[in-house]
Amino acid sequence: QVQLVESGGGLVQAGGSLRLSCAASGRTFSNYAMGWFRQTPGKEREFVASITWSGRTYFRDSVKGRFTISRDNAKNTVYLQMNSLKPEDTAVYYCAADRIAFRQGVVNRADFGSWGQGTQVTVSS
Repeated sequence: QVQLVESGGGLVQAGGSLRLSCAASGRTFSNYAMGWFRQTPGKEREFVASITWSGRTYFRDSVKGRFTISRDNAKNTVYLQMNSLKPEDTAVYYCAADRIAFRQGVVNRADFGSWGQGTQVTVSS
C-alpha cells in the first residue's frame, strides 16, 4: 500500500499561482502513474491532471495551459503547478497513485487505488 501526503494548498487571489506537492512512500514510485483530482462540496471528485511512469501528461480541458504536472522520481514526489488561478479552481485537491504499474492513459478515478488526505485550495475573486 502506498502512502501519499499532499502539501502546498492555501488561499490565493485570482490570477495567482500555487504549487502542490505530493510525497509518496511504500512502493517503487517511478513505476506508477500519479494524478491529481479535486472536489467541491456536493460534487463528484474530478480529474485534474496525471503523469505516467514515462512522463506523459494528461489534463482536463479547463486547466490546459494553466496547470502543469511533473514528477521527481529521486524524491518520490509529484507536483501540480497551478498558474492563472480562477475562483472556479477552488476545491480540495487530492493526490492519487495508479493501482497498476507501467500504464498509459490513466485519467479515470477508478484507475487510482491510493489517495492522499487532500489539501484545500481557495481562490478569491
